[in-house]
Amino acid sequence: MNSISPDNTPEDRFLVICTLRIGDILLTTPLIHSLRQASPRSHIAVLVLSGMGGILQGNPDINEVIETPHRAPLSVRWKEWRSLWRRFTHALTPVSSDRARLYAFIAARRRIGFFNAHTSWLSRKLLTDPLLFDDESLHTVTLNLKLLEPLGFPKNGTVVSPRAGGDIPATLAQNAYAVLHPYPKFSYKSWPLDKWVALIENLNNRPIPVVLTGGNDPQEIAFVEEISRRTGAINFAGKLSLAQTADLIAHARFYLGPDTGITHIAAATETPTIALFGPTNPIKWGPWPASQTLIPPSPWVLKGNQHQGNVWLIQGEGACVPCHQEGCDHHANSLSQCLTSLEVRSVLAQIDQLLVKKDNS
Repeated sequence: MNSISPDNTPEDRFLVICTLRIGDILLTTPLIHSLRQASPRSHIAVLVLSGMGGILQGNPDINEVIETPHRAPLSVRWKEWRSLWRRFTHALTPVSSDRARLYAFIAARRRIGFFNAHTSWLSRKLLTDPLLFDDESLHTVTLNLKLLEPLGFPKNGTVVSPRAGGDIPATLAQNAYAVLHPYPKFSYKSWPLDKWVALIENLNNRPIPVVLTGGNDPQEIAFVEEISRRTGAINFAGKLSLAQTADLIAHARFYLGPDTGITHIAAATETPTIALFGPTNPIKWGPWPASQTLIPPSPWVLKGNQHQGNVWLIQGEGACVPCHQEGCDHHANSLSQCLTSLEVRSVLAQIDQLLVKKDNS
């Protein structure tokens, strides 16, 4: 553990502000872990949107999770702001938004965060230490860790997954089953249902028991239930918390999923992880491998199937890949041809390669 610097006293109170989705919050945990390593006696709080705190369950680096409503009357906001007013010595936010910068200004005397070309002069002035946001050439973990530079703190790339600490179901033999998470939040990241079915039918013939996970969204539950009905796969969609899902994945033989927050959790558990990527930039959003102790600009390159640590990234084919767009029709509910055309045999070949490596290790 690193020693506390002369200006780092037990009274230091850090607030990390991440008002985004679960994957974004998870990728702030290396920043939080680095703060804890550099300042073991400090108070560390994390501010997230309501309903997102579960991604931080069981994280030993965090003293406090503060949830804020996405929308609220001004009277509620005013009460919230008063409760936060200068409670902290430092506020750090990896989110380049006016809202995040305002929370930082309210909460702390020293405010470290990002700005971009669209940030107004006034919003930038809300920060005491403004840093230029890089949306293309740096991985999100690497970018988030840049917030430590004004403090002179060492960087640690450990992503800390949530943990529930419970036992896996007795019907599942440890390290013998595969976890598949077939449904992403947005359609443009999805792989067709029929291809999930064909893949699982092949795994059934191995035989490798398959466990399906999913969230509480009715469409997601219906999608996963249909796969389960057609394949006999065990269905946990809508039945587990994020921390319970992480525990389930941690004991799996391997995990397979699309570009979604659960896939980032899987990578952090050290379980062999296969990620299906389409239009998303892997340099910025590829799952951060559990063994990634060095802090490169990114573990990933822009194009092609890749392997780093416990993560295998399968990228859909096409000259336009990755286009960085929300599907071929440029909206979140459109499909991406690079993913819809991705063949089952290509994914099975990657599974075979992973299993050979795992069985020989």
